Formats: sequence, C-alpha cells, structure tokens
Amino acid sequence: MLERRDFRSWRFTVVTALKSQDKPAQLASRRHGIGFWLAGYVFAITIAFSTVPAPLYVLYQARDHFGSLLVTIIFAVYALGVAASLFLAGHVSDWLGRRRILLIAVATNMVAGVAFLFWPTVPGLIIGRIVTGFSIGMLTATATAYLSELHAAARPQAPRTRAEIVAAAASLGGLGLGTLVAGMLAQYAGAPLRLPYLVLEVLMAAGAVALAFTPETVPPPGHRRRYRPQRIAVPAASRATFFAASIATAVGFALFGLFTSLAPGFIAGTLHDHSHALAGAASFAVFGAAAVAQIATSRTTLRRQLGIGMSLLTLGLLLVTVAVWYPSLALLLIGGVLAGAGAGAVFKGGISTVLAVAPPDARGEALAGLFLAAYLGLVVPVVGLGFAVEAFSVRTSLLGFSVALAMVIGLVSRRLLARRPGGGGL
Repeated sequence: MLERRDFRSWRFTVVTALKSQDKPAQLASRRHGIGFWLAGYVFAITIAFSTVPAPLYVLYQARDHFGSLLVTIIFAVYALGVAASLFLAGHVSDWLGRRRILLIAVATNMVAGVAFLFWPTVPGLIIGRIVTGFSIGMLTATATAYLSELHAAARPQAPRTRAEIVAAAASLGGLGLGTLVAGMLAQYAGAPLRLPYLVLEVLMAAGAVALAFTPETVPPPGHRRRYRPQRIAVPAASRATFFAASIATAVGFALFGLFTSLAPGFIAGTLHDHSHALAGAASFAVFGAAAVAQIATSRTTLRRQLGIGMSLLTLGLLLVTVAVWYPSLALLLIGGVLAGAGAGAVFKGGISTVLAVAPPDARGEALAGLFLAAYLGLVVPVVGLGFAVEAFSVRTSLLGFSVALAMVIGLVSRRLLARRPGGGGL
C-alpha cells in the first residue's frame, strides 16, 4: 500500500509539474492568437486609408478644375511612394521587429491624414499621397510576414493557409473598405473632403493602441546590423518562379489601379452618374471580389489557382473594355468583379509562392520584392493610360491598355502554368 501511495503521489507531482510548464506556453499561444487578429485589423484599417481619396477625386476635380491626367499623376506619386518605401524600408522589420515597423507605418499614415485635413489643395494632396505611399510600403510586407509568424506561434502544427488568407483579405479587403467608407460618407454625410479622413484617423489610432497587445515575433539581433537598401532574397533555383509570380501580381494590380484612379471619373463623366456612394461601391466590389476569390481558391493547387485567376482577369478586362465602348454600368461592374476575382486569385498565389520559397529569416525582403512589383504594376500602366487619354479617346486608350495587359497575361501564363520539374516549378 505504501508503494502504491508513493507511486500515486509521484505521478500527481509529475503531472502537476508538466501542467505548470504547459501553462506559460498556452498563455503565450493565446497571446499570439489574439495578436494575430489585432495585427489583421491594423493591416486592414491602415491600408484602407490609402484608398479613401479614390471616390473623392471627382470632388477635387470639380473644385480645382483639373482633368484625368492630374488624377493619374496624384495616383502615381502614391504608388511611387510605396515603391520607394519598399526599396528603402520594406525589409527592415526582419531585424528591427515587426511590431515597431507597423507602429511607424500607422503613425506615418496618420501624418498623411493631417496633410489632407489641413492642406486641402493640390500640392497638399500630392504630399499627402506620397506620405501615404511611404506608409503602405512599410506596412504591406511587414504585416504579411507578421501575420504568418503570429499564426505559426499560435498554431505550430497548423498549415499557413489561414495566415495567407487573412493577409491577402486584409490587404485587398482593406483597399475596398477605404473606398466604400469614403464614398458613403461623402454621399450621405457632411464635409465630404474632411469627414472620411477623420473617421479613418480615429480607426488607425485604435490600431496603434491595439499594437501594444501584440507580441513581437522577431528576436533582437545578436549584433548591430548595417543598413542597406532592399534586395530580393530568393534561392537561385526558385528565382524564375518568383519573378513570374511577381509579374502576374503586377498585372493584377494594374486592374486595381484602373478602378481606384479612373473608374470613378468614368462613372461620373461618361455614365453621368455623380453618386459618390456608387463610385466607392464599384471599387469595393472589385476588391471584395478579389478577397472572396482568395478564400474560394485557397484549397486548390497553386497552379490551378493561378490558371483560374489569369482566365478571370482576361475575361473581366474584355467586359470592362466593352462597357466603355458601349457605355453600360452593369457590364462595367460585372467585368470589374470578374477581373477583381482573377487579380485576387493571382495575388494570393503570388504570396503563397513567396512564402514557400523564401528563407525564414528573409521573408520580409522577399515579400517586399513581391509588393514592389505589385505597386510598379499599379502605377506604370495607369499613368500610361492617363497620358493616352490626353492624346486619344477614352475608348481607344482603354482598348490599348486591355490589349497590352492581355498580351502580358498570355506570356506570363505560359511560364507559370507550364509543368516543370525541379524546385522552381509550380
């Protein structure tokens, strides 16, 4: 009996000790799980601010009497700000920490909001857009890597699927949310060039507070690292895959650029519908379709996901072009939704590809490279379209835009969808 009691006592002691050791691990896992959703909120609401001006451009145009070319220039300086930030600061969270860089990104975007509120002229709009672009460049790659790492810490045995979906949905869903909120407030509330910025400022401030409750995932470096500009860190065997996915992502973002820069003006000018709510809802529909497509295709193979994305993107571009030649709001929205869904699937495939081939200690750099390509795709074709509209009709210009993108889609599809042996295949 004594030996049995001793054994029971020993077993109780061991089990209690093991449970006491598990408790800190469970608390840490729960904290990372909560931090995952808080970081997703910060990502979505901060990137939402970047599209607030989209449905408001027609108001700026009417007030300051400028045309579509200046709209594309204002849009371009934002995208160039993103590209510059990705090159200069998109990778520094790999050693300075994800949470710190996210907080800086939120604060930078709030500074841009101050510019929009207190410098409401074209120069102020341009400066504000540049500052916003610099913020988003710090945000995108950092937040995507942060979500992946928080999810891995909270659920070590789970696949990355949830983190990838939340990152892509926060990015594209946030872009759509910004246009929707701004359009609704401009249509149904007062002070259309002030209230949307004030509302997003408050939401971003709440995001900054939320970051205080998210744990850091990057350990402090053992030694002080020397700063250098961005480079793309991808294994040599996977570079062809990486660059092909980057080009595909750039094509998808060109479609997003079309709807956030010129589509509101087309709805107001060609279709003679001056509803700011409609302009915001049209862009929201495109980004919303992109987010839904990412979720719907998340369980398909990467090759199939990219194939579906490329097909929908091409079909959507065709319908949007027809809607401009034979003005139709319904056809414009249908085409935009289809093209947005295709772009979303391609974007999700690009993120999955990069996270799969990038070394763990250089995910921020590799993702920054992907987003750099994406935002170059966002600006270059749309600026070209803006200049073309000055020289040719909107119909002819959009036809050339669509044909050029379709040709790139065809070339990239052959590379991405080909079955290739070896580590660099899809």
